[in-house]
Amino acid sequence: MTDTTSPSRTEPETGGTGPGFRSVTLSRTAHGEFDVTNIRGGTIHIGTGDTDDFTPVELLLTAIAGCSAVDVDFITAKRAEPSEFTVESTGVKAKSAEKGNHMEDLEVTFRVRFPEGPEGDRAREMLPRAIAQSHDRLCSVSRTVQLGTPVTMRED
Repeated sequence: MTDTTSPSRTEPETGGTGPGFRSVTLSRTAHGEFDVTNIRGGTIHIGTGDTDDFTPVELLLTAIAGCSAVDVDFITAKRAEPSEFTVESTGVKAKSAEKGNHMEDLEVTFRVRFPEGPEGDRAREMLPRAIAQSHDRLCSVSRTVQLGTPVTMRED
């Protein structure tokens, strides 16, 4: 949907993990390449996959994995500092007449290890629950994808 009206945002921009309005700005640097800037001044460069820059689909996978990784880390690290913490996010880019281009079979796999001892035991015990909590209610990125939130496209 293309809309010629501009959204009126009265909410202040927020960062971190709490609720509130978020935004990023993309600026074209070359054909198919953009710099993305957040409100705090952080930047990343995205492209089409012809270079080593991340593509938008890879950023979607990154956002899903990153959001859940933060959740799981905050929950488990209260018990013990991990000795290994790796998260892989995968999916299949698909195309159909009904759905157009989209991602299917999204999967996030955690490989988290904790040191031996009572603190590590508590963290290991909490890990499956932390992953489930992230999936079921905490990770706003994967929850948004799962819920299928509409996206409005506007022209300014």
